[in-house]
Amino acid sequence: MANKLDELQGPTQPEGVDINVIHKQIPIEVGQGSRTFEIVLWCLLIIPGLIFWIMKNSASNYLRRLEQKIQGSASEVDNYLEQRVQVLQNASAIVNKAIDLDKSTMITIAKYRSGKAGDDNLRNEISSEIEQVSKKINIAFESYPDLKAHSTLRDAMQKNDYLQREITAARTNYNDYVSRWNQDIQVWPTKMIVAAKAGYTTRIPFTASVETKAKARDVFF
Repeated sequence: MANKLDELQGPTQPEGVDINVIHKQIPIEVGQGSRTFEIVLWCLLIIPGLIFWIMKNSASNYLRRLEQKIQGSASEVDNYLEQRVQVLQNASAIVNKAIDLDKSTMITIAKYRSGKAGDDNLRNEISSEIEQVSKKINIAFESYPDLKAHSTLRDAMQKNDYLQREITAARTNYNDYVSRWNQDIQVWPTKMIVAAKAGYTTRIPFTASVETKAKARDVFF
């Protein structure tokens, strides 16, 4: 039997294809066949139906625990973002005393401090804006020798770099849980039937902004 995906015969895409995350939540649905399956189990001397009921309860508990892990990992990202905002707020205050930094920097920081970042739909957007704030302060830090000699600012920028690495790790952890969720809720029969009855949908993992992806293609050296 021939390979269904044949890397020698193609088709191939020599020019390459960019990868994008589809921003869509897919509801989990089951058909009449799943309902018939459950009815048949209960008709077989009740015991198989009882066993399957226990399995569904176990699957339901598992999915609820996994959902809490997703929430916990999302909170971890927010926690690091909050710390980074505080560091950048302190750094921008120092920079503002030395040069005229763009007023939008403080506006962006204030937006995050207002508490709007808890919404999953805004997390990526605000994270991208914070990244822009960091870039502005970094540019100022590198362009003005007097600022580089400021020990407090130097320490803040080092902490900023550390927090960015922690944010990246936390995002990876979040995406791992989301990936597990998206796969598990489609496992038939137990988890899929439970997910369909609960109205669960797939979840959207963290995605980089268009600007960040474009920046990654730049020549740095």
